[in-house]
Amino acid sequence: MWTRKELKAKGKAAFKNNYWKTVLVSLMMLILIGGSGGSGGRASASNDQQNQQEATSEVEMAEELQMPEINAHLQAGPVQIGPDTDLGNAFGNMMENASDSGKLLLIAGFLIIFLVLVAIALAIEAFVINPLSGGFRRFFVKNLNEKAELKELAYCYDHGYLSTVKTLFLRDIYLFFWFLLLLIPGVIKSYEYRMIPYIVAEHPEMPAKEVFARSRQMMRGQKWNAFVLDLSFIGWELLSLLTAGVLLVFYVKPYKDMTDAALYEQLAYVENN
Repeated sequence: MWTRKELKAKGKAAFKNNYWKTVLVSLMMLILIGGSGGSGGRASASNDQQNQQEATSEVEMAEELQMPEINAHLQAGPVQIGPDTDLGNAFGNMMENASDSGKLLLIAGFLIIFLVLVAIALAIEAFVINPLSGGFRRFFVKNLNEKAELKELAYCYDHGYLSTVKTLFLRDIYLFFWFLLLLIPGVIKSYEYRMIPYIVAEHPEMPAKEVFARSRQMMRGQKWNAFVLDLSFIGWELLSLLTAGVLLVFYVKPYKDMTDAALYEQLAYVENN
């Protein structure tokens, strides 16, 4: 049975043994995918606050639109877009002055543009960022016992690329729908799927069904322990805020990434023995 102290000690030692490369890979991972897991347990309060702010903004906006000068502006003549023109008001004027068919065309045009942008973002996520995220995990796992090289980041592009794309895309889709249900089921599933990128990094050609099954098996009875392991870094993360993120980049994030890799190594060893 593993302990947090053992995992963190091994992660810290491996991180310091290959300091600058580990910092670089962790920083790239932070920029591209935000992190390496985490409990997600602090989302509820921030969401409530955000919802309250949005509700207040909507009320203020509704009151503002009833002001005579705003209504007069919306009923103005042809749209003139200049340096000082508010784009929201410009779009409002376009909609106000357009015929019914024109309004439909405008809405359809903006909807098509939005859908195209979403499709491009999803394609970049699936075909570029996800395989790279597998490479990040491969680097961290290799770095536990030897100084890993940056070439590990490209491993999933050269080995089982399409299988990697499929598996990680399915993981993202499943998590999206789980979080649509409720926050708690989404968090639980995120821990259940936590080992998927590591499994893909070591076995990129493994079928998606087998990867999901293996991750579930590895995390069975370990979700709470992994959650507590994440909580053990909260003090470091709060301290990072006082340094404007400098401590996070140069110490906390690579330290946590290596500790997560040590967790995977331990769980994989237990499963294989």
